[in-house]
Amino acid sequence: MRGLHADTGYLLYRLGLRSGQLFNTFLQESGLRLRHYAVLRYLAGSEGALQRELSTRLGYDPSAIVGLVDDLEKLGLTERRPSPDDRRGKIVLLTEKGLAFLRDTDEAGRRVTNDLLDPLDAGERDALHALLLRIADQP
Repeated sequence: MRGLHADTGYLLYRLGLRSGQLFNTFLQESGLRLRHYAVLRYLAGSEGALQRELSTRLGYDPSAIVGLVDDLEKLGLTERRPSPDDRRGKIVLLTEKGLAFLRDTDEAGRRVTNDLLDPLDAGERDALHALLLRIADQP
């Protein structure tokens, strides 16, 4: 192994770029991008989130979250409600239309992941996923 391919960090970066390109291509028809999809996926696993929580959890700049949620709200995929605990805060919730969008895109998302991980067998995919989770779960 020589050059850039000897650097694991660089390989992860390249894989992230490729994954982003594939997901953005599949999302193109909906007018959404991977960042929008990430917000929707995060909200699907929660009962709503404060905008600042989305920023922290997804690693996006707070001003970017505002724009992403604005876009999703205009499409009817999310809605903002006042936070019962913080009168200045807004909770972002996934709407029924947002849930339906995710259900409709599940198969396409699996195809993108399968295309990306095609060189790996099922055991290798599981191992890679477990290793990535261990790294991602670090504080």
